[in-house]
Amino acid sequence: EKAASERFTHYTPDVIDFIRRCDTKEQVEEIIAYLEKRGEIKKEYAEKLKKQLEEKGVRSFGSKKEENYYFKHGGL
Repeated sequence: EKAASERFTHYTPDVIDFIRRCDTKEQVEEIIAYLEKRGEIKKEYAEKLKKQLEEKGVRSFGSKKEENYYFKHGGL
């Protein structure tokens, strides 16, 4: 039980975590642009993500993360 509650302690979501909360291509594009503008992802990685989005779609990054994902799966 303790391991489950500490699963996401000090966890920082990455770009893929944010993308997996999106429903549309436009939302994903906005996330990528925002994180690139803030310098949280490099231009090359942003381009790779955009290419994957264009060729394979939103769900190619993984299944959609539901509301309160970290609370439900982290034992919080």
